[in-house]
Amino acid sequence: MASTPLKVFITGASSGLGAALARHYGTSGAQLGLAGRRLEGLQAAGLDARLYPADVRDAAAMRTAAEAFLSEVGPPDIVIAAAGISVGTLTEAGEDAAVFRAVMDANVLGLVHTFQPFIAPMQTSGGVLCGISSVAGVRGLPGGGAYSASKAAATVYLEALRLELKARGIAVVTVAPGYIDTPMTRVNPYAMPFKMTAAAAAAKVAHCIARRRAYTVIPWQMAWVARLLKWLPIPVYDVVFEKAPRKPRGLPT
Repeated sequence: MASTPLKVFITGASSGLGAALARHYGTSGAQLGLAGRRLEGLQAAGLDARLYPADVRDAAAMRTAAEAFLSEVGPPDIVIAAAGISVGTLTEAGEDAAVFRAVMDANVLGLVHTFQPFIAPMQTSGGVLCGISSVAGVRGLPGGGAYSASKAAATVYLEALRLELKARGIAVVTVAPGYIDTPMTRVNPYAMPFKMTAAAAAAKVAHCIARRRAYTVIPWQMAWVARLLKWLPIPVYDVVFEKAPRKPRGLPT
């Protein structure tokens, strides 16, 4: 007897990792709901999917998208919050205040806006909420204060959510990637060790979801780097990273 197709809702699906995840699940026959800021990006994959042009920073828009998916498809088996903003910032630059807010709104509150409408409907059948964090959240990176802070906050938020929902049968999976070859990273003016293709990263994320792993750094080489960074003494970390190359500043796109 044929298995029932997975019902999967993905944010950030108009480009990068989100688009790769859409292709990964779409080619396996999943019933997809794809949310993103750019409709043309959602359409570009050519997948049989329900498309929801929406910005994760907009709680009302995300609730509308979720309600449409629930009405048309039903409670999802998997919700993946892959939308995010990565851009360099400087606290001393007054014009970067708005950028800080955009990054925090997308990378932290975007998780809340994505998951909240689905929690009650998913309680009847369980399922997985997956949030994409980053190795950049392990320590503060110079020139990347907004991004590092947002991903550190995302990791801790997802941990709290995991404990809140455990008794209700909903798994919360946190995946912290290293470098992925996407438009977001192609502007980086520095070497990116252990860089993954978006397709390879999507396959690893899907594996973590299938195993319901609480927290995973991908790839495995970057997991060792993350452990080292976490326990590196502050004086040593400061010497090594004070003059590290920085991500370009600019307005989020």
